[in-house]
Amino acid sequence: MPSMRINKYLSENGYCSRREADRLIEAGRVFVNGKRAQLGDQISDTDRVRVEGREKRRPPEKIYILLHKPRNMSTVWNRRTNNVINFVDYPEPIYPVGTLDQTFEGLVFLTNDRVLANRIVKSTYEFDQEFVVEVDHPLSIQAIRLMQHGIKLNDGISPSAKVRRIDEYRFAIILQEDPNRIRQLCEALDYTIVSIKRTRLLSLKMPMQYGEGLWRHLTESEIRELKKTVNLK
Repeated sequence: MPSMRINKYLSENGYCSRREADRLIEAGRVFVNGKRAQLGDQISDTDRVRVEGREKRRPPEKIYILLHKPRNMSTVWNRRTNNVINFVDYPEPIYPVGTLDQTFEGLVFLTNDRVLANRIVKSTYEFDQEFVVEVDHPLSIQAIRLMQHGIKLNDGISPSAKVRRIDEYRFAIILQEDPNRIRQLCEALDYTIVSIKRTRLLSLKMPMQYGEGLWRHLTESEIRELKKTVNLK
């Protein structure tokens, strides 16, 4: 990391605010490399910082990755299975946020930011997910309208959904519930699913042309928008 002022270092390390850090430094309770710290000292990765007798290390850099998960790949880690963690093979520990059915392909978000991950998982069905579904025979206007307004299923009438026809065999659907609902809808309308692809999760979007198996780091603007979506500063 580039050097930074010691009060900023302690603040970003989650120990205290910059103002409180300055107070602790003035009180002689902060040491750098065994010497009493001074206001304005610059800190780098090679420095050892102790506050009130405890060593403080800079937290690991946050990692945010968007992956186009191939079909028949698990989002549940297991040393012996074909899963997204082994596939990406990132040099630092990361994990997928939530799950995506093994038979689905599409957008998977991986990170080491546990605070953001927990916020997303706890509110998964409060926010939009978008899927593109391909079926085995041509879509009728009536089928699209039924999915939009609700279909009688075994557990009652399905909630209305945002559905649009893409072409003769594909439609896009936006859900705020378990994606397995898509299977129930198609079965009720006598369609067999050929493929299901997730193209959006909250504010994260994956272009249709983004190749299967590709992954990239999120941009700073994508990270800010994602945190804003789940009300995380």
